[in-house]
Amino acid sequence: MFLVVFFLLPALIMVVASLRYPGEFGGLAPLVSTRPGEEAGLTLESYRVFFSDWVYFEIFAKSFGVAVLTTLVCLLMAYPVAALIARSPKRYRDMMVLLVVLPFASNFLVRVYAWMIMLGPFELLFSRFAVICGMVYVHLPFMILPLYTNLEKHDPALLDAAQDLGANAWQRFWRVTFPLSLPGVFSGSALVFIPVLGMFAIPEILGGKDDWIVGNMIKESFLGTRDWPFGSMLSLMLTLAVLAVAAAASWLAGRRMSRA
Repeated sequence: MFLVVFFLLPALIMVVASLRYPGEFGGLAPLVSTRPGEEAGLTLESYRVFFSDWVYFEIFAKSFGVAVLTTLVCLLMAYPVAALIARSPKRYRDMMVLLVVLPFASNFLVRVYAWMIMLGPFELLFSRFAVICGMVYVHLPFMILPLYTNLEKHDPALLDAAQDLGANAWQRFWRVTFPLSLPGVFSGSALVFIPVLGMFAIPEILGGKDDWIVGNMIKESFLGTRDWPFGSMLSLMLTLAVLAVAAAASWLAGRRMSRA
């Protein structure tokens, strides 16, 4: 019922909206014309514009590139932190987890604007680097927490057994710890990758015009040009792309776990 009310029904509403004409002053045109010459009814115009212009595919590709890079950087930064928390004495873990989630106590936009102040003196503002910094900063806790939850459950005896069998530190990590942590890796990656694709505030504040991603296009369609059908179509395309990536990741994860 939760998925029907909060996912399926909104998706169906977006499907219908994407097939409508834009209203004269924004929003959606009526399904039945009330004035001569008024566009009304259903149309595939938004889809025709999308598939006929290569620029939209470039923006989607750039969005996926930013999401992949952000996810990889978050993973590289979060794994040592999560491992440190998991291997710390129990009396310190709660405090360390609190420090990870402490930034959520402040407003999201305040934290993003703080990055403007920090990057401004170094002339790094309004660049792809600034966007990635903001994305990583905001989404890093979402990678740390699933990894920590997974690593905390590992049995240290497995590492001791691997060491007794002659495995060095790198082999113990790569052959024992990392395969066991894959569920946490996949969970954290999903929690980072999917929100980054729909993010529009960080690219708009920290990036330039060349750093816009799909989320910015959707926001501009609804609030800027007020072309709701086109914004709805972009939202559907993004949803389908995310579902395709999630299905592929689930399939790969299943194959990897079955091999293990």
